[in-house]
Amino acid sequence: MAVESVSRERVEARLDRLVRENRFTIAVVFPLAGAVLLLASAETLLPGPLNFNPYLVLFGTFVMRLPLIAGVAPLVDRKALLALVALTLYSYAIEYVGVTRGWPYGFFEYGVDLGPMLLDTVPLGLPIFFFPLVLNSYLLCTLLLGERAANPLLRLPVVIAAVLAVDLVLDPGAVALGFWAYDGGGAYYAVPWSNYEGWVLSATVAVVLFDIAFDRLALTDRVRRCEFMLDDLVSFVILWGAINAYFGNWVPVAVASLFFLGLVRIDRFDFRVFDTAPLVGRVRNSER
Repeated sequence: MAVESVSRERVEARLDRLVRENRFTIAVVFPLAGAVLLLASAETLLPGPLNFNPYLVLFGTFVMRLPLIAGVAPLVDRKALLALVALTLYSYAIEYVGVTRGWPYGFFEYGVDLGPMLLDTVPLGLPIFFFPLVLNSYLLCTLLLGERAANPLLRLPVVIAAVLAVDLVLDPGAVALGFWAYDGGGAYYAVPWSNYEGWVLSATVAVVLFDIAFDRLALTDRVRRCEFMLDDLVSFVILWGAINAYFGNWVPVAVASLFFLGLVRIDRFDFRVFDTAPLVGRVRNSER
């Protein structure tokens, strides 16, 4: 048991070091490159196999998730693992019902291959797309609320609202790219309001499960000490802000800007993430 604990600590330490040493690449280069590749795919400018290549999409998404994975890994115990399993099952089930029955999001269908499909209906990689949206919102709101986050009657509604705001950015960009489409379109950049009614349900379930799964004080302490833990949200702002701007979806761009301001407020979207790039120049200059 002690050996397993030491092995886990070593893996977590290596993952921390990997992320910390590659912050600029993960938090800035990958989302910028991802935005270019996705937009080029939407305009069919790439060779056939590269247009919306599902494995490139999954790989890029996974890399951008690494800061959050590394940040939360030390806090995953048996209770958290069970909650994550429950949330995984819920996300697959609600997505399956959404695609086949049109509830609770409204009828929609995928237009882009997002990798292996469960029951030929739901992307197997759904948790890696969905979970971080919720956990990033939880962490951001916890830091912004400060001591007020101790009140669940305030904390939970604020986080749920933040998750909805995330989808106000994500869904219009994804629809514009052709990731999925809603039958009959919708009033909000071809997204129907029923989608957001469904997100109220899914966000509530996910936020409550995360709230149960993790010790809030330990999670708050970890995100305060771990400078890169919200870099995945930095990537989200860059990637989906750029995509929405390209398509002229200015309300989603404005909402993404609010997340940017929130990250600045808690000192998480600053030029320290760029330190790796200038460092090379400083070293070279010192050698001259």
